[in-house]
Amino acid sequence: MNGNNSPAIAVQLYSLRNFTKDFSELIATVAGVGYKAVELVGTPGLSGADVAAVLQDNGVTAVSAHVGIQGMRDDLAGTIAFHQAVGNSHLIVPAPPSDLRENNDAGAWRALGAELGGYAQRCADAGMVVGYHNHWWEMTEVDGKRCIDWLFEGDASGKVFFEPDLAWAAKGGADPLALLKQYAGRCPRVHAKDLAKPGENADQMGLADVGYGVLDWDALIPASIAAGATAFVVEHDLPADAVASVTRSVVLLSGRV
Repeated sequence: MNGNNSPAIAVQLYSLRNFTKDFSELIATVAGVGYKAVELVGTPGLSGADVAAVLQDNGVTAVSAHVGIQGMRDDLAGTIAFHQAVGNSHLIVPAPPSDLRENNDAGAWRALGAELGGYAQRCADAGMVVGYHNHWWEMTEVDGKRCIDWLFEGDASGKVFFEPDLAWAAKGGADPLALLKQYAGRCPRVHAKDLAKPGENADQMGLADVGYGVLDWDALIPASIAAGATAFVVEHDLPADAVASVTRSVVLLSGRV
């Protein structure tokens, strides 16, 4: 479907990091298999203006980008300027600092949320929004709440949005449908990723292409839209064949979104 009022279907370029380091070839490839949108990861060794030019040449837009928290800490102004040149307004921290990943300290997760809220307030002045993407660590329960809940509780600004990664949430023991309902209205981007059946795809981190695993996409797609998703972002962290993987996922989603 994917009509004018339907959410965009993007691909997180991390999925293809082992395919090519040539950004022009990368964007031409994803455009060729059906993507009109991407989620950037880092900076591909190009200026923001050059990234924008490559995207425009291929009829592709950047709907969001994963930006490491250290980059925000070190040079938020430079990060903002780069993405303004690209034409991207959604900056997403893809993971917590390494020392927090197995940390079951509610206060530390609240502090991370407060830090992100500060960046969100500063980015708002530039017309940008800041979000957070989960893995499985954030689904651990600490002092009666999950780490992800402590993080958002720490965001006093209320400006930090959530990019739920549905497969990683499920791996962490959360119910993706319940998570979407809990954070409805706060999820403009949703990571579309699948979990393989138990014992399958061990060489691919136990992941599967969207619709080829165990997640219920007939339920998750409308639930994501109800939660505010205006873009589904396909990701596979370690595909056996990156181009084939993201192609299968976009075909599946294009028939349902």
